[in-house]
Amino acid sequence: MLKRLSVENYALIDQLDIAFAPGLNIITGETGAGKSILLGALGLILGNRADVSVLRHNDRNCVIEGEFDLTGYGLEPLFEQLDVDYDPQSVIRRVITPAGKSRSYVNDLPVPLTTLREIGGRLIDIHSQHQTLLLSDRSFQTEVLDAVASHSDLLNRYGASYEALRSAEAELQTLRHQAEESRRDQEYVTFQCQQLQEAKLVAGEQEELEALLSELTHASEIKEALLYATQSLDADEEGVLTRLKSLETTFGRLQEVYPAGEAYYTRLHSALLDLKDLAGEIASEADRLEDDPDRLERTQQRLDLIYTLQQKHKVDSVAALLALQAEYEARLASIEGYGEQIAQLQTRIESLTEQTQALADQISQGRRKAAQAVEKRVVEMLVQLGMPSACLQIEITPSPALRKDGADEIRFLFTANRNMKLQSIEKVASGGEMSRLMLSLKALIAAHVQMPTLIFDEIDTGVSGSIADRMGEITASLAQKLQIINITHLPQVASKGDHHFWVYKKEEAAGTVTHIRELTPEERIDQIAQMISGSNITPAAREQARLLLGL
Repeated sequence: MLKRLSVENYALIDQLDIAFAPGLNIITGETGAGKSILLGALGLILGNRADVSVLRHNDRNCVIEGEFDLTGYGLEPLFEQLDVDYDPQSVIRRVITPAGKSRSYVNDLPVPLTTLREIGGRLIDIHSQHQTLLLSDRSFQTEVLDAVASHSDLLNRYGASYEALRSAEAELQTLRHQAEESRRDQEYVTFQCQQLQEAKLVAGEQEELEALLSELTHASEIKEALLYATQSLDADEEGVLTRLKSLETTFGRLQEVYPAGEAYYTRLHSALLDLKDLAGEIASEADRLEDDPDRLERTQQRLDLIYTLQQKHKVDSVAALLALQAEYEARLASIEGYGEQIAQLQTRIESLTEQTQALADQISQGRRKAAQAVEKRVVEMLVQLGMPSACLQIEITPSPALRKDGADEIRFLFTANRNMKLQSIEKVASGGEMSRLMLSLKALIAAHVQMPTLIFDEIDTGVSGSIADRMGEITASLAQKLQIINITHLPQVASKGDHHFWVYKKEEAAGTVTHIRELTPEERIDQIAQMISGSNITPAAREQARLLLGL
């Protein structure tokens, strides 16, 4: 329920603070006084878009603030879902800066505009005379049936199942597209993969082959050097080993008479052993190394293959080629696996379709049952509103495909006159008839949907006399269940209010300013009398006003 609305620096409003109460709150005022401006300001805290044009003064912020009593409306899950702190006495604030920036707050927590819309949509339903066009809108007609059917949990389950189905269908479409593209690439990928597989590449082989190629290419030169080293080390008379052996023997004899000789002997002996090992290794290597043209050719060919593959794939190592081979193998495996993935997804879609259709069937059953209740109750209210021959028929037929809100084609057929053919509402209903029909439907929805506040903006346009009085009675009865704020020009409707607010303009130094205040009982008599007779209030009008107010 809206407890308080504060507006600062908005259009013709400089500053106002108005407290609303439970029940029926009536707002009246002359045309152009600013009643619609109030609704525009309220729309800002419900998430409507705005720009700097709403600022009365361009040197300060526009601030709209609404205080709401949310006790008993079950909005805690919504606040939790939106990650907003819940407070039974919640405050929503919207700030528009001179620079055109917009900031939104719920209980002093900054929130995006989408959050404001989510919360605002559950707090207030604003209905204006222009919204009678909704009567012919399929979504509104569906909303009426769903409200009366009271199957919101079923709709939520259907919505989740429908979204899952659409998501799976989109995934299948993407998968099929990928599979088709992959099939076009399959021959190319297969060829590249087979070429790399046939090469039988081994990690690290390039470095080994390059070293081997260098050795085989210079085999004669290397062997000659090895043989020369062997001869130099191990020749019979002049070899290094023979001469070192002689030195070793000499210092071996000197050890007993020359103390330093022992150290020289030890070092010579160690060097001799190392050189003997070296000589043996060089000799063995010289025996192993031979010119091998065939092996040289094979090595060169292997390296040429590796170099060719590297150049082709624009890489510089065997490791990169092996990584590319693994990638091609994975792509081939993926191509081959598309069929299985598609089959699995098709099975899931079939299951989701059955599940979603079953839920849609349950929703349709609920709507058909609700349609009977809507037809009966609306006609009863229309009779009260002076339309004794009115007839409403709700036509529900299966839709060609599942929709976001079910699987039904819904049409409201109407006639206000006996023996007249039922037709779509927009084709047969006049302005006054549309107003009465919309009030009846809104009253029916309000009886089934927990909405804190309902605002009527001149919904009674086009009616007068006793019909206006009955519209006022229906509005008053609605106000026993929820807060109603009703902007009206009709004295019969205004007299039914629990509280009466007057909107007026006043010329001040800063220009024309809109004000609003609650009327006292005596002021209320004068205001309703003025609505009856015009600016010149007659005694008869004042007496009629008292009668309407039950005084």
